[in-house]
Amino acid sequence: MAATDTRGSSARTALTVLGTVGAVGAGAAIWGIGIERFLFTVRRHTLRLLPAGAGPIRVLHLSDAHMAPWQHRKQRWIASLAALKPDVIVNTGDNLGHAAGLDGIKQAFAPFRGIPGVYVHGSNDFSAPSPRNPLRYFAGPSKHVAEAPQLDAAALDEFLHHDLGWTGLDNTAATLEVRGLRVDAFGVGDAHRGWDRLDVLPDAVSRLGGGADLVWGVTHAPYRRVLDAFTDLGADALFAGHTHGGQVRIPFSSKALVANCDIPLDQARGLSTWTHDGRTVPLNVSAGIGHSIYAPVRFACRPEASLITLLPR
Repeated sequence: MAATDTRGSSARTALTVLGTVGAVGAGAAIWGIGIERFLFTVRRHTLRLLPAGAGPIRVLHLSDAHMAPWQHRKQRWIASLAALKPDVIVNTGDNLGHAAGLDGIKQAFAPFRGIPGVYVHGSNDFSAPSPRNPLRYFAGPSKHVAEAPQLDAAALDEFLHHDLGWTGLDNTAATLEVRGLRVDAFGVGDAHRGWDRLDVLPDAVSRLGGGADLVWGVTHAPYRRVLDAFTDLGADALFAGHTHGGQVRIPFSSKALVANCDIPLDQARGLSTWTHDGRTVPLNVSAGIGHSIYAPVRFACRPEASLITLLPR
């Protein structure tokens, strides 16, 4: 009889453990899918990069909106960021997430019209997401789906460049003025797809003539080869997106589970520094505002925009 009681007790314990694990998993799914992915937040940082005597510059870093037309809550939140009164916008791509996503982007970005800005593209600005098992995201860097529907990237460029006045930086460099200071910025196409042309950047940068108060490197995907090249080219600050901060993280952990590129996992979200060949520069990797419509979850990784206030050195 004692042996029978022991077996029964063990079975009840196992069922209790399984029930608890199931309840925790269900709760995490409800939180990540139904709540946290709508908890938009502004991540604030301060950097001392400006010349002595310069006034502060507020940089709004937007990334990975992955916009679908029905995502009105996201559109309203992005539009509300204009109340932060940014002096310049840095957009690191993957704005679109649906064939009709540009309609939502126009609603979201309209309040930024007239604010100077720069942008690069991610691959989802050209190709729509495709149905796939979201667990594959944790198996390694994502692969391109050849038959993915193509998006109207030209219409996106028309809006960003001609309507908003922002400057595209895919494999090129440009100069803009921000609060009386000269900013030279350069960028690359999506390195996750091998669209980065690092070989053309030195000539593009040299044509700007030098003498900038600030130099920025802008990329969608923060691959090491890109960050190293940007540092060598004299960037004072680096901006990137793409990682979604891991999208699903262990609570209170400093590391993402995945980064979808080769950046160290503890630098897949937020402000850190990048060192190469004796130079160390600030690096901000935005965890992004959205997600694929086929992986609608955020856990311990809120959707975000970054507000970086630049002050004199």
